[in-house]
Amino acid sequence: MTLTPSPRPPLVEEITAKLRDSIHSGEWQLQQRIPAEPELMAALGVSRGTLREAIKALAHSGMLEVRRGDGTYVRATSEISGAAQRMYRDHSQMHILEVRVGLDTQAARLAARHASDDDVAALRELLEVRRRTWLAGDFAGWAQADWNFHVMVAQASGNPLLHELYVSFGGVFHSDLLRQQRRGGFDGLPHPGHGGLVDAIAARDADAAVESVHRNLNSCAEWIGRV
Repeated sequence: MTLTPSPRPPLVEEITAKLRDSIHSGEWQLQQRIPAEPELMAALGVSRGTLREAIKALAHSGMLEVRRGDGTYVRATSEISGAAQRMYRDHSQMHILEVRVGLDTQAARLAARHASDDDVAALRELLEVRRRTWLAGDFAGWAQADWNFHVMVAQASGNPLLHELYVSFGGVFHSDLLRQQRRGGFDGLPHPGHGGLVDAIAARDADAAVESVHRNLNSCAEWIGRV
């Protein structure tokens, strides 16, 4: 067998990969504006045209958003998340919720099997943050804590692909929560749907965890139906 050097990937692909790594690593956070073109051109040693082609590729994948006159922002942490967010815009809240049923159910079932004591402690702390922000009338903070709770359950499942798919729901989940909160009579602190889920995970009771998810999402479906 004769070994030959592998061809170097085209420069645009190389720069695209470096920008993607900055997002994957967390160096550039979600909703954060990335460095300006001159700074990136100097850091990467490339021309404006090459940099713009790389940014265009990541914008097409949904990871970046170019805002004219404002800059370029991180919109998703992966191509999967970016593609999913684009698809969500074309579907109803109920369709999205029906997909979440599958992900939430499996995340809860797996978390009941794999969550560590530290995971359970982190979930309880998020519920406390959720409680404090709701009672303080900080509804944006409450919605963020609620979302972080669900992401933590997905992470505790031990399945990184399920976690990545779940993270892609972030934008629609947050806006739906705030929309529901503005309707009279909405209870932002139902124990059965969240506290009960943590109790079931801590007890390693997968059936109870799944039942808690069903109660929570059935309640969400009722509120969506009233919008």
